[in-house]
Amino acid sequence: MTQLFRSLIFVPGNNPRFLEKAKKIQADIVCFDLEDSVPNDEKTSARKLIKNALKSRSEYSSSIFVRTNSPLSGKISSDLKEIVQKGIDGIVIPKVNNVAELKKIQKTLSGLEKSKKLKPIQIIPSIESAEGVVNSYPIASFGKRVTAIVFGIFDLLNDLGVEYTKDSPGGKYSRYKIPVDAAAAGISSIDGIWQDLNDLKGLQKDCKFGKSLGYTGKSIIHPDQISMVHKSF
Repeated sequence: MTQLFRSLIFVPGNNPRFLEKAKKIQADIVCFDLEDSVPNDEKTSARKLIKNALKSRSEYSSSIFVRTNSPLSGKISSDLKEIVQKGIDGIVIPKVNNVAELKKIQKTLSGLEKSKKLKPIQIIPSIESAEGVVNSYPIASFGKRVTAIVFGIFDLLNDLGVEYTKDSPGGKYSRYKIPVDAAAAGISSIDGIWQDLNDLKGLQKDCKFGKSLGYTGKSIIHPDQISMVHKSF
């Protein structure tokens, strides 16, 4: 396995206070978010905030990633032009459906890295659709840039037309398949988030189950979840 990631925490890219507080977060990956947490009319300003935060890279103890907008959003090119710079370790790409999307992104990345004299940055694709699940092994084995894949349960369930419940989540086949494909490709697999911040016992149970499936880590949405996730993985 190329690299083990136990925890990936999303930090809203449009919130300067959260970006500053992230310097003290002890997750394996701090991921500045440009997607779900940022309204469309704040994307441009969020890119600039993240670009500025990356200038203080030495003040962050975690690996620093940025979650871009999805390949089909029409926004990812603008994201990459702004945030690919010194200080970034990698990008999380949401809603990846197939290898063709990764090829286009890699071409853009290579051009930016060459022009800015940067080393190749990592890619973590997020699997959040039926098509993505079907193609998760080719996505996971795309190349050296891909060091992990993430399972995104909520958008997947929406794609399947299935309702989420905490005690009996849908999409079980997909959740089971992702870590198998990641292990076959020799990379980490990061399980989806646990939404209920007040239910740490539920988080512990969910982490234990995820680990039993082969996941090497978990996505999180609040620093209070880090300790439990690190104890579990």
